[in-house]
Amino acid sequence: MDRIYLDHAATSPVHPEVVEAMLPYFTEKFGNPSSIHSFGREARAALDEAREKIAAVIGASYNEIVFTGGGTEADNLAVIGGAKKSRHKGKHIITAVTEHHGVLHACSELEQEGYEVTYLKVMKNGNISINDLKDALREDTILVSLMTVNNETGTIQPIKEVGDILKDHQALFHTDAVQAAGKYPLDVEDLKVDLMACSAHKFNGPNGTGFLYVRQGTELAPTSFGGEQERKRRAGTENTAGITGMKAALETAVENMEARKASAVQFRKLMLGIFDEQEIHYEVNGHTEEGLPHVLNVSFPEVNVEQFLMNMDLEGIAVSSGSACTAGSVDPSHVLIGMHGVNDRSRSAVRFSFGYGNTAEQVERAAKTASRILGRIKATK
Repeated sequence: MDRIYLDHAATSPVHPEVVEAMLPYFTEKFGNPSSIHSFGREARAALDEAREKIAAVIGASYNEIVFTGGGTEADNLAVIGGAKKSRHKGKHIITAVTEHHGVLHACSELEQEGYEVTYLKVMKNGNISINDLKDALREDTILVSLMTVNNETGTIQPIKEVGDILKDHQALFHTDAVQAAGKYPLDVEDLKVDLMACSAHKFNGPNGTGFLYVRQGTELAPTSFGGEQERKRRAGTENTAGITGMKAALETAVENMEARKASAVQFRKLMLGIFDEQEIHYEVNGHTEEGLPHVLNVSFPEVNVEQFLMNMDLEGIAVSSGSACTAGSVDPSHVLIGMHGVNDRSRSAVRFSFGYGNTAEQVERAAKTASRILGRIKATK
């Protein structure tokens, strides 16, 4: 029986064209981009091309892209690096309770150093209140960090509206766009963000590779120390193969964005339709209109999520109970708690996420299997 992968929001399979683009940089084009000989120049040319192409996709300039080891490092560089460089202007930061831990834990670390963090609450649909943001904003606010698309629910935050509010304020505006890149149009000028983090493995690129958009003129304190790579903003030899793969993956994802979105909408309707047919009691979590369709977060009241996930895995179907960064934990997701509190709804949430390689037949089988397992679990209670 073929296995079915419905956890694309955690990580995604590397596209075959991406693997092909990367291969030469593991073999004949293996030079260090900082070396001046022909091997190094070859690698440097690949980095230059990737930087130009990635910048073009998000409406940025070539020199505004900093390559990192993934989304968490990009978030850390933006939040910690931005806050430390701006501390002479104030020590107040605003974020939301539903952010990724790459942002939340960075903020927690800054609190240990005397910074003050306001954690905005969210409504039941997962969005912040714009009025709450306006109320929280102060003269000494130096950074606002809000994710573009939530990784657990697919809810889209009103980033453009926040950008308009902050355009005449001193605060840097950072967005974690890790779950949005390749699935949602990103234009840094339109969104009016100063910093934006993305990660290749969410859009069918390799793990351990990401980038941070840094608006020209925005200063960051480095969070790693060593060589002068990435204009002294991120020390360490660049991952040429990974960066080349990230460029290829992002271009492919953007090219196929509308088709993949249409497939996700179809898969979502198919799955929920089968749950309805099977008379499964469920509640969909996240914004019903402002959300990306590839993430379907569903609560199954009175169901033991750990038992459900184990049974699905035994059937060869991979789904999750929330962020992969908290995998193994039986505690309810902090995102669901932020939306609904600590209750049965937040404890019984399951995330199905669709992507490259999925078919309607797979989704149908997964939905029917889930329905059967849910019936069996409830029958044994």
